[in-house]
Amino acid sequence: MLAAGIEAEPGEEVLYTLNRRSQELWPRFAEELQAASGIDIGLRQEGTLWAALTRDDAAQLRFHHDFQRKLGINLEWLSGAEARRREPYLHPSIPAAVFSPDDHQVDNRLLVQALVVAFAGAGGRLHENRTVTALDVAGGRVTGLCLGDERETADLVVLAAGAWSPGLAGLPEAARPPVRPIKGQMLALAMDPAAPLLRHVLWSGRAYLVPRRDGRLIVGGTTEERGFDARLTAGGMLALLEGAWRAVPGIAELEIVESWAGFRPGSRDDAPVLGPSGVEGLVLATGHHRNGILLTPVTAEAVSRTILTGETDPAIRDFSLSRFHRPILAETDRC
Repeated sequence: MLAAGIEAEPGEEVLYTLNRRSQELWPRFAEELQAASGIDIGLRQEGTLWAALTRDDAAQLRFHHDFQRKLGINLEWLSGAEARRREPYLHPSIPAAVFSPDDHQVDNRLLVQALVVAFAGAGGRLHENRTVTALDVAGGRVTGLCLGDERETADLVVLAAGAWSPGLAGLPEAARPPVRPIKGQMLALAMDPAAPLLRHVLWSGRAYLVPRRDGRLIVGGTTEERGFDARLTAGGMLALLEGAWRAVPGIAELEIVESWAGFRPGSRDDAPVLGPSGVEGLVLATGHHRNGILLTPVTAEAVSRTILTGETDPAIRDFSLSRFHRPILAETDRC
């Protein structure tokens, strides 16, 4: 979901600015990536709906709507009847909804496939299914990586390992990003692609539903502090199905085709950790929490600028590691 607007929350105004910039970059980024890879990454621009399921939900939704409008976000308040005209299979008792025309979606799996193809086409060498066992730091700077017993020399390393970023051996303590795994359980239902139950991304406050072009309906929304526990739970699946069913009762007849758990990389303030690490030759691009796909274009642009010019892009200055502590250099040799 590319939902910079509808996900904007009080206290995250600085993050919203970064999210919005990245969202504005997405159409051009998608066009360039599809041209480089030949893969349609499923960018859909129908907009996003947030439906209130009860009158209490509607009051809370009105608060968020008013706050987001003050940020200049383009939103439309809808009655329940107006929302059902856009999505006829919404629950008939829904009292209100908000429509965000600028919040869209992309198929993240197709996106990764396209990035792999484009990366190889640009001369990149991808080490698939290889574990980076350690970062090699000597003389106060990064000198390479250890892949098992093998060593890869590098002038510069970008640490972009998501929730696994702080666990890299050899990483100086002061350069270790305060990132942890935030578990999310998800499932996919099978709709008829020719007659889908939903055409917009839908938030309900209890779950989000994302319709894909191939007929899959992605249902997600759990947020759990469980470390790297990838087990699917009855409670997690129940919460997702109930939240989805309360918004779109017709899902009760759909087949469950897939279920899985993932780990969002969450920082202490739920914002990304971007830019220099305090160790020469090590740049950070992690901690994106729920906005990793949304922030892909601006992360790529800003981190590339940092690498090529040695200057921190102004867009990411508020998201440096230094906001958590003052870096202290250390030396390690872990190969």
